[in-house]
Order: sequence, then C-alpha cells, then structure tokens
Amino acid sequence: MAYPSPYRAGMSSLGYQWICTILAEAGFGVERVFLPDDVPAWRSAKLAPLSMESHTPLGQFPVIAVSVAYELELAGLVELLRLAGVPPLRRDRGPGHPKILIGGPLTFSNPLPCAPFADAMLFGEAEDVVVPAIAGFFDTGSFEHVAGLAGGWVPETGAQAVVVAKADDTLLPARSRLWTPEAELTNMFLLEGERGCHRACTFCVMRRSTNGGMRLVTPDRLMELIPAEAERVGLVGAAISDHPQLVGLLERIVESGRGVGISSLRADRVALKPEIPRLLRLGGYSTLTVASDAASQRLRRQLSKGTTEAHLLACAEAAKEHHYRVLKVYMMLGVPGETDEDLDELVEFTRKLAAIHPVALGIAPFVPKFNTPLDRQPFAGIKVVESRLERLRAGLKGVRAEVRPTSARWAWVEYRLAQGGPLAGEAVMRAVDEGGTFAAWKRALGEAGDEDAGRGAVA
Repeated sequence: MAYPSPYRAGMSSLGYQWICTILAEAGFGVERVFLPDDVPAWRSAKLAPLSMESHTPLGQFPVIAVSVAYELELAGLVELLRLAGVPPLRRDRGPGHPKILIGGPLTFSNPLPCAPFADAMLFGEAEDVVVPAIAGFFDTGSFEHVAGLAGGWVPETGAQAVVVAKADDTLLPARSRLWTPEAELTNMFLLEGERGCHRACTFCVMRRSTNGGMRLVTPDRLMELIPAEAERVGLVGAAISDHPQLVGLLERIVESGRGVGISSLRADRVALKPEIPRLLRLGGYSTLTVASDAASQRLRRQLSKGTTEAHLLACAEAAKEHHYRVLKVYMMLGVPGETDEDLDELVEFTRKLAAIHPVALGIAPFVPKFNTPLDRQPFAGIKVVESRLERLRAGLKGVRAEVRPTSARWAWVEYRLAQGGPLAGEAVMRAVDEGGTFAAWKRALGEAGDEDAGRGAVA
C-alpha cells in the first residue's frame, strides 16, 4: 500500500489506513510505503523506498496499490515509482514489473489523469471490492477481472463509463489501524462518525447526490470501537458536525478523559449548538475552524452555501468565550461571478470578526471539479487571484486578521489536472522529469493541449 506523500500525511489518511486494515484482515501481507520527505536527496543517493514492515524495496512487490487524495499527488506517485525503479507509465512496464492498482478520494472527481500510470483502478468506496481485486490478481496474474467489479476500471480497455462504488453500510465506520506522534494528526485514533453529506454546495464533490448522501454511525457503535489505549480521538466525516448526536458523542469522549478533534465544522452548527465549541475546547482543541467558502453573502447563496454572517459572528464569540487561540475561516477566492465589491465586503466583515477575536483566513483559489454543478466554470486566472489577495491584505492591514493563502500558481496546475484526461497525466511525468518547477508544469500541460487538459482561463 503506497501513499504518494510523506509518512506524516499518509498516516493521517483514514481511508488509506482503513484499506490497509481490510486487506490485512483478509489475510494479505500488507506493507506500507510512503514518499520520502527529501526526494532529491534520495534520488542523489540512489535509495529505493522501503516498506515500513519488512524494509522490502518497493519495486520488489508484485502489486503496488496506491491511494491518491488529490491531483497534485500524482507528481508524488511519479517520484515514488521512479525511486523504486518502476517505470511510471503502464506502457513502459514489462512482465517483471509490479502491477499498479489506484484508488482513493481523487476517483470521486476525475480519475482520468491517473490512467496512464494504472493497470487497474477502483472508483469510489473500495471496502467491498478491494479484496476481490487483489485476490483475483493472485489467482490469475492479471487485473482484467477488475472491470467486472463495482467501480472497477481497466484503463487499457479505454472504456470510461464507470460509476463510483458505494460500500455496504455494514462495513462502516472506517477507523485507524495505527496512530503515531509523527503523523500530522499527532497520536490521534481516527474514527469515521458519518460518511457523505446531505448538503448541496455546488462546488463540492461530496454533495448530497454522491453515494446516497449522509450515512450515520451511532454513538454507541463509535464508542465501542475506541481502543482503551487511545488518548486522542479524531472524528472524521465530510459533514461530521451535522451528525444529530454529535454533542452527546463529544460529551462521552471528553468524559472518558480523552482529547478530541473533528475533521470539519459547519459555522451554522457551531452557532446553533454552542456545546460543540465548548466540548472541543475541553477536549484540547485550540483553533476553532469553520468555513465561509466565499467572499460575500451573495456568493455564498450562489454556491448554495447556507452559512451567514450571523453564523460566523457567533463562531467568533464562541472562540472568544472558550479562549481559543484563533478563529480560522476557510474560503475560496476567484469563484464564478466574484467582483471587487465582494472583496470589499469580505474586508469589512473580517474586520468585524477580528474585533471580537483574532482571525486567520485560510484562502484557496477556486478550482472547478468534475461531477459538480460548477464543473465547466473557468479558473479565474493567476494574476486575478493574486491581485485580489493583495486587495484583501491591504484592506486588513493593522487588523487582527492573518491571510494564509495557498499558491495561485499551483491552484492553476490543480485546475488543469482536475479538468484533464490521460494526456494531462502524462504531462505530470514530463513536469517531474524536467525539475517540477512551475515553468516545467506550464510547459508540460501546454503540450498536453487545452482540449484534454483544461478549459477556460490559462496562466
């Protein structure tokens, strides 16, 4: 089981850990391999990635199953296979090379850029199908049978009409196999409180139309799965704060003497259920994190986002009351229809929040994704996003509000991959081989062509 990012990220991925557990319980010898922290140093020293369990070189395994979370991790996949001495492209591999099976969160959106690297893919929830996929390989020496599994795809066949798989609810919830101080989520036992979402945000892949919406796990079931030795519990789910019994579940975890974390908080739930921020603070939470998702109320309505300014102000009051270090608000810039007036509204409203409690704006440029209503919307453009960031910073000068943006350049790369096909996947390998700089990515994606690898605004 390979993860195309470093150990600290891979061991914080509940899906990755859960599939490892399912395969191990089915009797397979499952070993974990992660992308090294310092890839250039490993490349210079000609070191091969080794498994955590037996220190076996990655290239010696008959099957490499890879969990890919998002588009930019494809570069990590190329690096990992290169270090292992395995040709990244399927067409360059021979009978003596490992077979590559790819799954993970990216398959809910656009798995096509993964196609050149994969012998087979599993789209969506893999709990029901990953064991027959691997077992069938060891029976036949081939992954051809994967095409007959729910969510299964064999890229070499060229067929693309695959529906994402939905796991049987009896297999829920996912939970950690291991927890470690070296993970991003330090020493935290991860537990899935619910799966999916019942909301209809137009930018989100996990909206209510995906795999039946929100599927709940009862607090009793969750509590019985927490190991006695677990000192911290992380509740995971696309809409975990919408769980109708969340307050009671948090009370039980905190009363047991454990710390608690949560993967996402909706501002309206924090506003309507003030016990949530109180209990999270008692459980060791120091940053209250919510999302506004857009710069203005007009844009939030346009995105079918129910969050209001009143909800966010209530979150700031809760952060102040319970002595959180900071209120972190995630949002996007460059959403369709955004204007300078929307940015000015964001500045004025952020000033109101910061007057109550210190604020950090976690800003990501909007990237349209397949299988969402905003799929065919264009990327706003690198210069547009950067100019709006400058306008925001200037408006918040001297205010207790920190602006923490992700790169507009790398968001453009993500956009091109998110809207791309197999040629965009091959461009990943060229960009990596040419040094992985933005210039290399721009050149490689340009060679892939706009028809295959992106629509709308360019860099």
